[in-house]
Amino acid sequence: MVVDLLMFAAGLGALVVGAELLVRGASRLALSMGISPLVVGLTVVAFGTSSPEGAVSVQSAWSGQIDLAIGNVIGSNLFNVLVVLGVCAIVAPLAVGSQVIRQEVPILIAASLLLVGVTLDGGISRIEAAVLFALLLAYTAFVIRQSRAGGNEEAVREFEAELAAPADSPRWDDPRSVQLLLIVGGLALLVTGSNWLVAAAVSFATAFGVSELIVGLTIVAAGTSLPELAASLVAVLRGERDIAVGNVIGSNLFNILGVLGVAGIVSPTALQVPASVLYFDLPAMVAVAIACLPVFFSERRIGRWEGAMFIAYYVAYIAYLVLDARGYHALETYREVMLFAVIPLTVVTIAVVTWRSATPR
Repeated sequence: MVVDLLMFAAGLGALVVGAELLVRGASRLALSMGISPLVVGLTVVAFGTSSPEGAVSVQSAWSGQIDLAIGNVIGSNLFNVLVVLGVCAIVAPLAVGSQVIRQEVPILIAASLLLVGVTLDGGISRIEAAVLFALLLAYTAFVIRQSRAGGNEEAVREFEAELAAPADSPRWDDPRSVQLLLIVGGLALLVTGSNWLVAAAVSFATAFGVSELIVGLTIVAAGTSLPELAASLVAVLRGERDIAVGNVIGSNLFNILGVLGVAGIVSPTALQVPASVLYFDLPAMVAVAIACLPVFFSERRIGRWEGAMFIAYYVAYIAYLVLDARGYHALETYREVMLFAVIPLTVVTIAVVTWRSATPR
């Protein structure tokens, strides 16, 4: 058990450091090649912070541990919205840009609903996974075209804030060779860290009699989402609160289309989705994505009370998983209270706040 704990901690550390190296190297390389900073922010930075999820899920799918791969993606998406945005909003209310409300969130909702449709037959085939990945490429191409059609002064400012220095200022990572070395080193650490993390997680599941799915939805999902949490908190503390929101939305979109797409392509068999995921975890992920729209639209910011509500829902979700794993006899009552009391009350509250913010005074 001590060895497993050390392996888990080392794997987690390797994932975080590897993601940081990959994001920095890829960002600087993209900028040096003349790629728009807007594209870098929406793709390289957001997708780079999701690279731990990708490494773990792809490695798990390749090894035949499909439950861990599926659980990691869904659990990470729930953690990103409910915990990352929740914590950041409590630190400081988050401003939400109009583009995020009009474009990014609807695209995320559409991708989430598409995943539901794909999994209705109980799994994700290699062809369906290839379609998901192709849609990610199409989204990236769309963002590139969009960025070329408009000005990017605001994006340049945000990118400079991410790097804590002007984009054209001399830096130690300006040489192309250094950037390539950072990318290679980051990828190596991601692969190594994912191997250690998956091995330790499977050992935990075996030792405690907990399914790989539960481990993926909780421990591994939270661990691989640390780069998103760190990047968003740094952005909030720097005053770039819109970056924190964009990072989460972009990362969740990458998890659905990119991570599951690649995992399904490399998996020896189709990604079979457990029944519990189809009937609870996946609908929860979709509901959280849909809930972002009215929450973000409310005065175009995420207030502290909404951040606290997000965290409370994540605690309730984890409590449900724990009770379900232990076969708690009153689990049905717990589910009914959440479905018919807590959630409707929250929906009404958000609707009232949104209506009041949209009503002219």
